[in-house]
Amino acid sequence: MQPFLVNRHDRIVFPSNVVPELDLSTIDTLEQLDTVIRRDFETKAPTGTDILQRVEQGRYASRYELMRDVALNMFWVGRFAHTLFEKRPTRWADVPRRRTDVFLPVLTPWEDGDTKVAAVARAYEALPSTFDGDAEDRVFRILFDVFGHRKHHATELTATKPTVAEILADPDNLTFRLQDYDPDYPRYDFADIVDSAEDAPEMEALHRWAMVLHNQYPWDREKADLVRVGDLQDDDYVVTLHPRTHEVEAFFRRLEHGGTRGAARAAPQPVAPVRPYPSIDVASQFTVMPRIEALAVVHGDRACTNQDLIRNAAYNWSPMTADEIRDKTGIEQRLYTSESFEEMALRAARKALAHAGRGPEDIGAVIVCTCTSTRLIPSVATWISGELGIQQTHASFDLVAACAGLPYGLSEATRLIQEVQRPVLVVCAEKFSDKIGNVRPSRMIFGDGAAALVVGVAPEGEAPDVEYLQTYASGPASEVNSIIWPNPDFDNNITVYGPEVKSLAGRYLTQMIEELKALPGPDGAGGTLLDSIDLIVPHQANKTMVVQLAADAGLSEDSLFFNISQVGNASSASIPLAIHDAVRDGVITAPVRVFAPGFGAGAVAGFSVMRIDPAVVALSDGTTDGPADGPEDGSVAGAGEGAVGARQPPPPQSTENVGLAFG
Repeated sequence: MQPFLVNRHDRIVFPSNVVPELDLSTIDTLEQLDTVIRRDFETKAPTGTDILQRVEQGRYASRYELMRDVALNMFWVGRFAHTLFEKRPTRWADVPRRRTDVFLPVLTPWEDGDTKVAAVARAYEALPSTFDGDAEDRVFRILFDVFGHRKHHATELTATKPTVAEILADPDNLTFRLQDYDPDYPRYDFADIVDSAEDAPEMEALHRWAMVLHNQYPWDREKADLVRVGDLQDDDYVVTLHPRTHEVEAFFRRLEHGGTRGAARAAPQPVAPVRPYPSIDVASQFTVMPRIEALAVVHGDRACTNQDLIRNAAYNWSPMTADEIRDKTGIEQRLYTSESFEEMALRAARKALAHAGRGPEDIGAVIVCTCTSTRLIPSVATWISGELGIQQTHASFDLVAACAGLPYGLSEATRLIQEVQRPVLVVCAEKFSDKIGNVRPSRMIFGDGAAALVVGVAPEGEAPDVEYLQTYASGPASEVNSIIWPNPDFDNNITVYGPEVKSLAGRYLTQMIEELKALPGPDGAGGTLLDSIDLIVPHQANKTMVVQLAADAGLSEDSLFFNISQVGNASSASIPLAIHDAVRDGVITAPVRVFAPGFGAGAVAGFSVMRIDPAVVALSDGTTDGPADGPEDGSVAGAGEGAVGARQPPPPQSTENVGLAFG
């Protein structure tokens, strides 16, 4: 399934948020499946009894709240049919009796079903409209036609269903009977679901849910009932269940032979290194000085706003508003790319080489920093080398350091230029939009983007542009595994465990600040290295979280530059994207000293202290990457009390709920 689509209304749509799918290759036992089902379907879904109690207690304030609960209930009722089986109405006389891949559901009548259905109908009529009365009536009619004709109890449904032979062993078993069946019964096709458009984002999401639920019961529901299998007649229609895919069949076979996963191991306690790892003073520890010749970026071409997230709310998401997402993350939109990961990275590389005036014959090495590439052979770096027409490099390789990709990449580039004494191309690129599925914390945070830097050789006697470097990795296993992709527990989609991320980010940021305070100011100017910093451009992880962690480390919000509100978190690409945008937006208008800390997945971290001349930044002519008007006073734009370098402080963001910043 495509990670995102753009419908005919020019709105972004995530099909996986409304069409339940499981990656069964990661599941070996019923216990594992039960965990996933409970997480995705049961945690948020009320039972019919829950809905009845809420109606009787007057707990619904609006029609939307009631409809949302009804929809969640029906997704829960169909949790196994949605994910494992295809329903095929079949004439009883034509149902095979001995096949092992044809199943019939054994059902129990829904206790007090008529009472619960009547209560929902009365409550809907009595409740006020939430958004648009006509739209709500349209969606409610679809939902209620499904809910109101529900026949069976759903609490004790099992993932595995009996074969026809097994259900016939007890003639008193109950199953669905259709008095007749019209194969042309109307259904919504995929385009209908994708092209749904409502003024209220919440109603657009609910409309899609309703259409998917309607398609789960493609028959005249008034003519459906439960009947003893012993009473079925040849011309009756029953609902047979067939494995949806070969993966489902393979899962059932694995169940027959037992699971294959080994027992979980206890994580060891981390042991501190025998001595600290000092920061690298480039000028004193190397003979060939690095010079930043160019920085170019490629932003995503499709904005996914917080409103887009709401109109694509998944069946396993708690309700949130666009403002709540902004307050929790500092993000108003994230940018996605419609092109491939490789093409995006290659475009950034070409733009950087063009801005540096370099040809393929000049480049001694290519380093691609990424954690989202699905290409292993050839590596992205070697592929880019070939696409650029480079006949040979000293080294071309991919480097996986997640959100610390830039400091890791600059460290390797600085080492390599000692050997090759010619420019090194460092590309930082990420494409998250196709690796998130319906995991909301990840969908709220991550975006796509690419950046490329040409790190050349400074003329003899000149100071380096990259002045200090530091990298770290590891820590408690919980922090090492705080961001996982692929994650078997979430259908192999990328997932973020917020408290652990906050813990590692706080630990590293404090350590970095202490190191900068312990280093002397450059050029004998006195003070500390931290005192000499003009601007801090941190990894754009989560603005709300980073602002608080920076404050805890003694840094003011005025000293930090963020672009996360408009581009999201692009991991390894986030710092160079932010530097580009600081130049584009007129925040950097003259050479400045930048402290760029990164931290993230794998409990990796690192920083670079570097001189950024805005002249090396390639500003695009397009609307997405184009320059913005900025001050012309030859300095860091604006002025704010306590600012590092002086610039206009960004508008304040709420720091409430930081403990749940990723969750």
